[in-house]
Amino acid sequence: MDLTLTPEQELIRRSAREFVDREITPHVRDWDRAETMDRAIVEKLAEIGFLAGWELDTVSYSLVMEELGRADSSVRGIVSVNVGLVGKTILKWGTDEQQQEWLSRLASGETLGCYALTEPGAGSDPGSLATRAERDGDGWKITGSKIFITLGTWAGLALVFARTGEEITCFLVPTDSPGFEAHPIKGKLGLRAQDTGELTLDGVRVPAPNVLGEEGGGLRVALSALDNGRISLAAGCVGIGQGCLEACIAYAKDRQQFGRPIASFQLVQELLAEIAVETDAARLLTWKAALAADAGTRHTLESSIAKYYASEAAVRSANAAVQVHGGYGYVDEFPVGKYLRDARVTTLYEGTSQIQKLIIGRQLTGENAFV
Repeated sequence: MDLTLTPEQELIRRSAREFVDREITPHVRDWDRAETMDRAIVEKLAEIGFLAGWELDTVSYSLVMEELGRADSSVRGIVSVNVGLVGKTILKWGTDEQQQEWLSRLASGETLGCYALTEPGAGSDPGSLATRAERDGDGWKITGSKIFITLGTWAGLALVFARTGEEITCFLVPTDSPGFEAHPIKGKLGLRAQDTGELTLDGVRVPAPNVLGEEGGGLRVALSALDNGRISLAAGCVGIGQGCLEACIAYAKDRQQFGRPIASFQLVQELLAEIAVETDAARLLTWKAALAADAGTRHTLESSIAKYYASEAAVRSANAAVQVHGGYGYVDEFPVGKYLRDARVTTLYEGTSQIQKLIIGRQLTGENAFV
């Protein structure tokens, strides 16, 4: 497995870092406090090409996600969902007409996509979805609710998963459809600037050509999307770890105690070493999953391993970073407290750490612990 970056990939990483340091980092604290961000960032993400991330190889895309995660996971979530969960899913499963209708709009930022799978009563168990789609003439009528949907109130397109009889089907649902409502969720521990919504669909009608993939094949669509989304999320977690490391090195070299910088203390160096090692390990696991995706092979195992390890490592790294900063780590003058708050949810969404362990176990043994 060759993990040497090409000159083109190094250029993408450098360009991404310059972009986030110029356009995102100066605003992060204000956006976090306000629990929203300037929506002009969407146009800027589109201009630099990040919203068309399916046009990049997956390693290059992961480098972009890492830099966005290092700056602000709330912004990273815009790209992760629009590209990893929505754009790549339409590219894989969509008809030519569906791709022509939506991909250019998603890439340009004219509209954003959201991934509407989770429900109030169906999180780790997508098979228990209650949202239903019933035949209505030459189309479908969808009724139900979704919760914790990233970009739920910003999106112009929702990938809605609904039960059609005993099976699940995925639908492309424009969010301006009659009967579709979205309400923002505030008061989150982390990802405070990111749009997160609750969706209600009350007899929302969609035409038959809006089925994504095959009728009854929605679970396959959902799981393939999560394979891609977990690479995005793992890379963002690597960015959190890298941000923690850089912040801690700068702080430890500047902070004086007992007449010398705390960077010279053995136990502080131990914390820095732990962050560095875990971040590098998470990065390599993420690149391994990205290479598997680029090879066109099924990468469920690699994606779950990367997501599981990187998310848990991000929490550990951010917790250690707060410890290095002491009391200053507990206020938002420094970034590490926000890193910890943002990292915590990564062990929950797109499959909890416990679910990832079961996926990994199933892939290794062929035995399904979900039943």
